[in-house]
Parts: sequence; structure tokens; C-alpha cells
Amino acid sequence: MLQIEKWVLGPVATNTYLVGDPDTNLAVVIDPAWDGKFLAEEIEKGGWQVQSIWLTHAHFDHFGGLADLLEALGQEKPEGFFVGLHPKDKMLWKVKGGAVMFGIAIKGAPEPDHKFKEGELLPLGNHQFVVHHAPGHSAGHVIFHCPEEKVLFSGDVIFMQGIGRTDLLGGSYETLMNSIKTWVLPLPDDTRIYSGHGPETTVGAEKNGNPFISTGL
Repeated sequence: MLQIEKWVLGPVATNTYLVGDPDTNLAVVIDPAWDGKFLAEEIEKGGWQVQSIWLTHAHFDHFGGLADLLEALGQEKPEGFFVGLHPKDKMLWKVKGGAVMFGIAIKGAPEPDHKFKEGELLPLGNHQFVVHHAPGHSAGHVIFHCPEEKVLFSGDVIFMQGIGRTDLLGGSYETLMNSIKTWVLPLPDDTRIYSGHGPETTVGAEKNGNPFISTGL
């Protein structure tokens, strides 16, 4: 069974996740939002070996801690380590995720060296995640689904009783709703959704209680 740890970090309270396989001590970090040194300390305390860092998208609040995290991990990164981002968010990455628009400075990090693609399978110890390209909040937004564990890391696609903003660079309300219809709603109702902001929810709860879904689809 996967072990999931969450920290709420940064100026807009972004969720950063560590997802680990206790049987192998292998883990990934999803969206290192802020405080990279703190994240590295927590990883060390847990005895995890981080094999990769997965970015749902390239808005600044989802990778603001990446540079310090990479520095803190140092040479301990395992063979095959990568930082992943969908190529359609490369332009957003180059402008530091729009941080300047909000008057926020972030530390520059090396460009992600792995390009996520639709349907890609990502192993994590004895588990496997599927990558789905789910644009609408940003052009290159992706989500990570582990079918056997019924777990979805949705980034800023869907929240508890909410959806991601569509008024930023690369955003489109119609596209976002189509992503939700295609990749989220068909999942089993008891699939747990871990969003980029806010508390955990489930697919069933959002089908029944999310006002955007009941009116937008």
C-alpha cells in the first residue's frame, strides 16, 4: 500500500506530496511547492530514496521549492533520477511559472529533463502510475493515477467542490471541463483525489457535490 505524506507550502498554500512504497523505500515528490530544504529534511527523516520529481504543471507555486530540494538531495539521487514536466508547459516554465505577475521571486532550477506524455507508465516500487494529459488550467497540465490503489493526484484540475483557474496563461474553461470529463469522472467513485490545493476528496463526492460538474458538463 502506498504511503502518502502532504505538506501545505508557499504563498498560496500549495499541496506538496511525497508518495512512497514502504516495501522498497522508493518515493517520488509531486509538486515541490516551496521550502525545498525542509522537504529534503523530511525525506531523510522518513528514510526515503526519491527516484524522481513529478510536476503536474509549471505554475510557480508548484515548483518554487525545486531548486533548493535538488541542491539538498545532492549526489544522493539514484541512477535514472529525473524531474518530469509535460513539454506543452515549457513556455510557462521559461517565465518561471508567472511568478513575476504576482510580485514573487523564485530561485531558478535546472530545466526538467523528462517529458511526460499521455498514457506513460511510471513505476514506483511495486506500484505503477499512469500519466494523463489534462489541459485547461495550463496547456501542459498532467495528472497521475494509480488504478490499483485508487489514487489520483489531480494538481489544479479539480479540487474539493472546485476546479482550477482558467484565466491564466494556457487556461481554457472548455478544455478543463473536457479533461475532467475524460480523465476524472469515469474513475471509480471511491478513487481518492489529492489536489494541488485544499483537502482530499473522492471522485464520487465531486460527482455529487461539485457545483462546476453539475452545471458544467
